[in-house]
Amino acid sequence: MKTRKYTLLLLLFMLCFDPLKTQAQESDVQATWIWYPGDYEIWLSNKMQARRTERGAFLPPLWRYYSPYALVTFRKEFTLPAKDEIQIATEGQFKLQIDGMQQHGSSRKISIPAGKHTVVIKVYNQERVPAVFIQGDYLVTDESWEVTFEDKEWIDETGKASDQSGTNWEAVGTWNFNSAEDLPSEFRLANTPQYAKAVKSAGNGELIDFGKETFGYIQFHGLKGEGNVNVYYGESEEEAMDSAYCETLDYLHFDGSQEEEYTIKNSKAFRYVQVQHDPEVSYDSISMLYEYLPVEYRGEWNSSDELLNEIWDVSAYTMHLNTREFFLDGIKRDRWIWSGDAYQSYLMNYYLFFDNASVRRTLLALRGKEPVSSHMNTIMDYSFYWFVGIYDYYLYSGDEEFIKNFYPRMVSMMDFCLERRNENGMMEGLPGDWIFIDWADGLSKQGEVSFEQMLFARSLEAMAVSAEIAGDQEGHQKYEKLSDEMKKKLFEVFWSKDHEAIMHQRVDGKVLDNVTRYANMFGIFFDYFSEDQKVAVKQSVLLNDNVQKITTPYMRFYELEALCAMGEQEFVLDEIRDYWGGMLDLGATSFWEKYDPNESGSEHLSMYGRPYGKSLCHAWGASPIYLFGKYYLGVKPLSAGYGTYEIRPELGGLEWMEGKVPTPNGAISVHCSTNEIKVSSHEGEGVLIFKSRSKPKTNQGEVNALGDGEYKLFLEAGKEYLVKYKAVK
Repeated sequence: MKTRKYTLLLLLFMLCFDPLKTQAQESDVQATWIWYPGDYEIWLSNKMQARRTERGAFLPPLWRYYSPYALVTFRKEFTLPAKDEIQIATEGQFKLQIDGMQQHGSSRKISIPAGKHTVVIKVYNQERVPAVFIQGDYLVTDESWEVTFEDKEWIDETGKASDQSGTNWEAVGTWNFNSAEDLPSEFRLANTPQYAKAVKSAGNGELIDFGKETFGYIQFHGLKGEGNVNVYYGESEEEAMDSAYCETLDYLHFDGSQEEEYTIKNSKAFRYVQVQHDPEVSYDSISMLYEYLPVEYRGEWNSSDELLNEIWDVSAYTMHLNTREFFLDGIKRDRWIWSGDAYQSYLMNYYLFFDNASVRRTLLALRGKEPVSSHMNTIMDYSFYWFVGIYDYYLYSGDEEFIKNFYPRMVSMMDFCLERRNENGMMEGLPGDWIFIDWADGLSKQGEVSFEQMLFARSLEAMAVSAEIAGDQEGHQKYEKLSDEMKKKLFEVFWSKDHEAIMHQRVDGKVLDNVTRYANMFGIFFDYFSEDQKVAVKQSVLLNDNVQKITTPYMRFYELEALCAMGEQEFVLDEIRDYWGGMLDLGATSFWEKYDPNESGSEHLSMYGRPYGKSLCHAWGASPIYLFGKYYLGVKPLSAGYGTYEIRPELGGLEWMEGKVPTPNGAISVHCSTNEIKVSSHEGEGVLIFKSRSKPKTNQGEVNALGDGEYKLFLEAGKEYLVKYKAVK
């Protein structure tokens, strides 16, 4: 009896720990569609950016379009513990080799015996991105596969493929297409119905108000008859009612055979829609399908100031509207991917969605392919924002694999920049280069502009870090040396002791007597200045009304960041209340491309010489998300992926504030009032730094004095800390 008992236990043990069974369970992972890295992002961005129209006319981007490789080869070496039957789905024609032997026929279901194997599959598609999806019990397509666009295999006299070919294999690209039926080429953003908030007569038609800025497809219900229907869109009522000058419109003709429930083909941005139609055409009502990218709002903010809370909410909505297949600058007019705009979106994303896939897609779409023939978006500073954006992505996400995989594209992009330096080793605009910096009246961009040199230095720093991650030690030393040289030149040429500032430009060897805010504010949060220089720049530039003011939210983003970095949180909150609150006072439901409080009436709608050229929903208008998370809740990573982090809460005159900052695997929670601070984190090792008028107390850990009323507390993941203190006012 006892022997039988032990035998049963042994059988049970063997069943539970059978290596084949265990491996089968572990290998039951989700297959996903794979493609050549970056190709899908390029293809999708081409389609998205080609949707821009100007009053019904096609308006493509100004820069070069790239195409996916039409033929790519995927490879996977693996060991099967048992026979496996795989199902194959492809976007395009395919050729399959198993262990070097071609599989004949067109079957998409194949059995592979147990043992060690190599699968190679070529996929051809001229119209879409060649992609493959394989699902078996053990073998699946996932990130572990390799791919090449240039297969150098050759066949020997026996018909077997060579064992050595010199083919350069790369890691595949993926996103979230996780079933054979979920074709990457058929990706669409999500949509949901939205309904009019008000409808009123407009001539022989009507004006529909959807209550706030939105994006999507107009739908007609009960549509009947034959004739013309004209649809005029507007972010403002004035624009929708101005059929001669509104930025976007649709001219429709119906022959009577259309569906009664009719959806206009192309999505648009609008709040108001004016509809005019021939008498022979009728409909019951109009609604819309709101189109959006499903992302989770992981960041949170709340405070004792309801205006700031509303500003955060509207900023989050603005950011979401511009987060689509990629990060856009504005949803009405451009609908293109601009590197400078996208860079700010990356930063705001880290404090709102923490959607790494959107960052990667945008970075890859912007980079395109070889050879590099121009700056990104043709703008010099936008090339530099791309480099810095990659380093920031690594800092926030900890994703080393992205840099390792795409480091060669960084190198070729930087080679292009290095080749365009002038005889002084500085960046200066050449034919075909657009020096943007900012929309500012009278801003000179001639010669060697200090702002461009500062971004260039930072880009070289990003390259040095990336080279080290990629294992390129020679490149690391090269870029580090170039960065040091560039920073040295920057201060030797442009720093003025008399002005206590970085001067704006040097033309024909002469530094002009012109101080602007741009390089000076970047130098603060890049930490390029000494402490004395920072204090001097704050007074002589940032708080100096004689220096040309900034009127775009694009550069206000950086100006306010520099002030926050200098401890001016209370001043910045007043600026945010005035600037962003000013837009709310004018009825804004999303934040604008530009706001000038000195303008009035229709002036707030015009830009680029067009009466409604201004975007009233622009991604860079959402910058309070970033400022509140990084400089008020005070959360920022100190090492990659929040392995270590800092919390330095600053109330800025508020009675209390609270919120969450997303991290790769959770969130950091902060509550701060004038007498207590509560913090917790799901991961990493943190340090809480704060000022107190008396010696603080904590429920756990040890508070250490740093001097001048400043204290720090080391934080462990999974613990909630409560600190009693007296805020310094």
